[in-house]
Amino acid sequence: MSLGFQKAIGFLLLILLGLLLQKKITNDQNLKGIKVLILSVALPATIFVALLKIELELGLMLLPILALLFNFILLTLSYFLLGSFGVKKNSAEHRTLLMLLPSLAPGLSCFPFIIEFLGDGELAMAAVADVGNKVFVLILLYMLAMHWYHLQFKSSPQEEGSSKIKSLLLSLINEPINMVMIIAFVLLGFGIHLSSFPVFLENTILRLSTIMTPLVLLFIGMAVKIKWKELKTIFFLLTLRSGITFILSAAFIYFFPALTPAVALLVIVFPQSSCSFWPFAHMSAVNTLEEKNRNLNNTFNTNFAVSVLALSLPFSTLLIIGIFTFQTVFLNPFIVAAIGLGLIGVSIIPILVKAIHTTASSDRSIKEIPFFNRMLEDLRSKKAS
Repeated sequence: MSLGFQKAIGFLLLILLGLLLQKKITNDQNLKGIKVLILSVALPATIFVALLKIELELGLMLLPILALLFNFILLTLSYFLLGSFGVKKNSAEHRTLLMLLPSLAPGLSCFPFIIEFLGDGELAMAAVADVGNKVFVLILLYMLAMHWYHLQFKSSPQEEGSSKIKSLLLSLINEPINMVMIIAFVLLGFGIHLSSFPVFLENTILRLSTIMTPLVLLFIGMAVKIKWKELKTIFFLLTLRSGITFILSAAFIYFFPALTPAVALLVIVFPQSSCSFWPFAHMSAVNTLEEKNRNLNNTFNTNFAVSVLALSLPFSTLLIIGIFTFQTVFLNPFIVAAIGLGLIGVSIIPILVKAIHTTASSDRSIKEIPFFNRMLEDLRSKKAS
């Protein structure tokens, strides 16, 4: 049994343990406490350790731009493809999915596995790339949400919109992960690495970083709550998102063959991260405005958004574990592209079933027309004679 497969089984056991612990979670505040611990302590410590082990290079600054480009590509493709899945254009569900599907939440769904399977250097690269994704989900998606709100209700943007953007910019800077990254880059600029710290401080940071992976996996198991009524639709949409992402990753690896195996795997797994919680926060803010102004038609469907987030996290987690378990297979861009096409094929199954059903209904309706009934009877009588 390979080491990667053994690690994958260990991760799945921790998720299963989290599922068993769901009965002990009496309210959402308990889960929020665990999430705060992950995002404010364990994950920043892990990223801080990873960054202080790398050499500062100008090429790293391209990573946020590439991540931001990926967000925009996925947003554009989602806009044109969602109609084929029965999502009515300009509906609340359509806007909700356009907010969620292009967003990434690598902190909970991707970073723990990068550090376990690839190491500190690749985790540092992923953390830098996530800056571009953070700009997209925090700032640009908020602006898009407010644009849709004012467009739908034909209201003029209020001054609070600009102040909200300023507060989001401040939250982008004040977020523990981003603060840690700024501090780490400043230290690297002065040639200070983790080994330069006093032993007691270095050991404390390292101990904090080691709790991240088990804590995240337990959290995933405890947080999974799926509404089965919406499971089928969301599953096929997430499959489509994943398939498109595989094809984009395969194209990048093909056109840049000099990538190391570790970086190539990073290019594959990072975009497979689950949908971000931040778009949901923006949608909730819009809903609050609607309630305040007594608007009856909602810009977004927040209940549907919760279901998408609930399924997206375990979906991405299991997918990323699978990629790392069979990582040698995923180093071939042609195989990655084929997997992407296969997932897209799976995602369009409902469309094909609907098309077949429609065709069958049309055939039945034709047979019910008297003219065709008489024609069929004449054919039968000719055959009999």
